[in-house]
Amino acid sequence: MLEPRPVSDLKDFVLPEVGALQETGDPWEPYRLIDPAGERVEPVALYFRDLLASSTPASTLRSYGNDLLRWWRYLWAKGVPWDRAIREDARDFMLWMQLADKPVRAHWRRRGEEEARMPASRRQAGKPPASSPNPVTGKPTIGTKYAASTRAHCETVLRTFYDFHLELNSGSLLVNPFPLDRTRRRNRANAHHNPMDEFEPTRAGRYRPKVPERAPRRIPDEKYAEVFAALRSDRDRALLAGWVSTGARASELLTAKERDTLPGQQLIGVIRKGTQAYQQLPASPDTFVWLRLYQEAAWSQGVPRGRTQPLWWTLRRPWRPLNYHAARAMFVRVNEVLRSNWTLHDLRHTAAYRMTNDPEMQLAYVQHILAHRHLTTTQKYLTPSQDEVIQAGLAHHARRERMRNAPPMEVPAPGYNPESLGILFGGTSA
Repeated sequence: MLEPRPVSDLKDFVLPEVGALQETGDPWEPYRLIDPAGERVEPVALYFRDLLASSTPASTLRSYGNDLLRWWRYLWAKGVPWDRAIREDARDFMLWMQLADKPVRAHWRRRGEEEARMPASRRQAGKPPASSPNPVTGKPTIGTKYAASTRAHCETVLRTFYDFHLELNSGSLLVNPFPLDRTRRRNRANAHHNPMDEFEPTRAGRYRPKVPERAPRRIPDEKYAEVFAALRSDRDRALLAGWVSTGARASELLTAKERDTLPGQQLIGVIRKGTQAYQQLPASPDTFVWLRLYQEAAWSQGVPRGRTQPLWWTLRRPWRPLNYHAARAMFVRVNEVLRSNWTLHDLRHTAAYRMTNDPEMQLAYVQHILAHRHLTTTQKYLTPSQDEVIQAGLAHHARRERMRNAPPMEVPAPGYNPESLGILFGGTSA
């Protein structure tokens, strides 16, 4: 009879900052997982090579690599080889992600070593409480725990990683430490599904948490005007107008070339993130106005010019193409001024809400512009946003309050139509 492995104390466990996910710049190997000795982790490299062969973008490899690095650091700290991990290891790891605080890394420009060693309670002094709603946007702030979506993504990545190596018979791996849900171990998924009904979402992994479905958050028009006014350059204004009018993802618009802009036709060409297909998107006129102002000022300062040159550049020498991280840093500075927590992806949600709320804009056109694979994804923007629901609820309470404070003679008896009484007596409806 096998003796159970002793349960480790996870309360005081700290994930060691060893190893790294290295960006190589090589299209044949965009990212590489490095162990504490500086050597490449071959099982992850083989998995990444298989993903690249299936046309997986480099951004996905980076996302998967962060989850694998977190798991490898846990294994290194426990002294467990990757192919000897058992389900108790996976259980303890997912339990640690659920209950432990996220490691806080010190920024090399803003924090010193003393602040890096500071407890989380002192580092949060003067900041809004974690997971509390932002007073400007209403969105919750980033908490000290791992979000359910992060844990679910990590569980899926690790389970598929071990499934891949089980098919290859890699090492001494015999069982996937991240098992399927108990209800799906023996029976085929949806074995008794009625073809007339829709498929319900199922929890594939045993340790996969339930992720609440979040409604897309848009930036209201009055708040968008404040964000636009807080920008510092014509380049940032052109970017913001382009994101909120085309509905393109932030990375898609940032990779556009000068030849992709057609001001006469009000079109901007982008390469889609998933399919890598080239698509022209309609943009607002003010996008090209701010773009022209930015280009004239940039070209006069020596920014490279040409049809094959990138459309967006940094504002300081040496001139470099603007990447996602620099654009995100620009938006973070705007949030610091406004004390908000908007994201670049909220601009895509804003564009989607504006197009779906136009009665003359067909939903199929919106689906094509947003490059949604299924129409059901686009239909999410037909539901009222949280801001609209709150405004409607407050208006309802205001109407109830006016009715309660109105004189008795102005309130008709039950069963009478106020509009009919107004027409009959020559007054206005209540």
